Amino acid sequence: MQYAAEAFTPEERDLLRPYVTNLDGPVFALVNLPEVVKGALFARYSRSPKSLRRLFLDEFAEELVPAPGSAPAVGERRARALYDRVFVEYGDDSVAQLGGVHLACEQASNLLTKALEWGRLMSYLEQSTRYIAYDARLGGRYRYLRPPEVLDSPLGAHYVAEMDALFDAYAVALPTLVDWIRRRHPRDPDDQEPAYRAAVRAKACDALRGMLPAATTSNVGIYGSGQAFEALILRLRAHPLPEARHYAELMLTELRKVIPSFLARLDRPERGGRWVRYLTETAEQTAALVDRLFGDAEPEPRPEVTLTDWDPDGEDKVLAAICYPRSSLPDDQLLARVRALGTDERRALLLAYVGERENRRHRPGRAFERTAYRFDVLTDYGAFRDLQRHRMLTIEWQPLTPRHGYDVPEVVRDAGGRVRAAYDAAMERSAALYGALALRFPVQASYAVALAYRVRFVMQMNAREAMHVLELRSGPQGHPSYRRVVQEMHRLIAERAGHRAIAEAMQFVDHGHHDLERLDAERAAARRRVAPA
Repeated sequence: MQYAAEAFTPEERDLLRPYVTNLDGPVFALVNLPEVVKGALFARYSRSPKSLRRLFLDEFAEELVPAPGSAPAVGERRARALYDRVFVEYGDDSVAQLGGVHLACEQASNLLTKALEWGRLMSYLEQSTRYIAYDARLGGRYRYLRPPEVLDSPLGAHYVAEMDALFDAYAVALPTLVDWIRRRHPRDPDDQEPAYRAAVRAKACDALRGMLPAATTSNVGIYGSGQAFEALILRLRAHPLPEARHYAELMLTELRKVIPSFLARLDRPERGGRWVRYLTETAEQTAALVDRLFGDAEPEPRPEVTLTDWDPDGEDKVLAAICYPRSSLPDDQLLARVRALGTDERRALLLAYVGERENRRHRPGRAFERTAYRFDVLTDYGAFRDLQRHRMLTIEWQPLTPRHGYDVPEVVRDAGGRVRAAYDAAMERSAALYGALALRFPVQASYAVALAYRVRFVMQMNAREAMHVLELRSGPQGHPSYRRVVQEMHRLIAERAGHRAIAEAMQFVDHGHHDLERLDAERAAARRRVAPA
């Protein structure tokens, strides 16, 4: 295809060159510019007949200021003025979506990481308990949060002593379990020792992560727009956990160094202040009312995964949605016609839409979003923390307590002896510490709860997201506890909901059992390392 190249003088081309990835093509990226300038350029873009390069030259480049590095600072004063006018005065929220920041949040408790990772429109990367052993100390201390309000109380010394004891037990059990796994699963002569060693260590870390308390700290990398960070800080400021409120201010301090204009509303009492009050008051009022209405009720016995809500007509609606963009009929008329189709026609229609899926990343389109499933899940907190990170679904969870008991991984049961004794003793110590904290520090008491204790949560997702979650999390390299959860979800979609055709389309759900879950992945990584360039 041919595109008309925009005319620029030699001087203009020299000005543009450091800031765009090409000078003539219709597609290019902005580089070497502050986030506020990139955002402001796009904000003007929507209201101007000019090209982006011409807008830059006419409205921002005149402020070029010499600065160290490959490109001078440019246009920030004008960009900030534009944000003040468009974003703060006019309330155009879309402007705050036009610049992003990579932010590192380190030494955050496992409770805080779940609050950080709640938003849908952000990207997260969290330190894994699978690849990082928590037997080492950081600055002479085990890696768990020491909340100052607890340490400054009469319970402070008890908290530290019990937490240290939990980590001591983990540190002793880890090498013992590694040795047991190596004896149970000897290395195949064809496997390289580093790959085998990594798979064995990952299995041991997977099994024993349940001994770690929720106070265990982790590092989280976040990428998001100014709008997403604004929403995150508002939520954290209204959060009942003091650690979350503290991190809100730490994050805001750093974000102001990069995108101050995106966050200006947070400081205004009638905006940010009112939002936080609204979030805080509604949460407190709702919690009090729910406690008054249902606080004395006991949960009924349930299996680990329960399908609580689905649409009996879901497959009909998916088929109608498949037809809609390829038809001239109204939505309800299509649904009526689909209901009259025979079995062979229905099957052919779904097979045509799903096609030949060569791998799990080949997923059908949005017609699968026409039906949804709601699951109530009661599983260990470690599995929950992995499933919670799927941002496109709806997930809500209850407070972490020892109330629902704990899970014992199969490998710990099989190893028995000192490993099982240390594991059970850690659970007892965790529950006792929770009980000691709960009266005075009801929110912070969850820090003491070991990750093996069960937490109740609900997951609601459409069929397209279910395909993604169930196929990804059932993979052979996955943790056994969340593999078990998603395998059961898949069975319930087929049998309980009766959506067998949709379940069959999820062909990469793995229902197998795997002993060294990470071994195949480590083998593949080893092959890549030795492959010729």
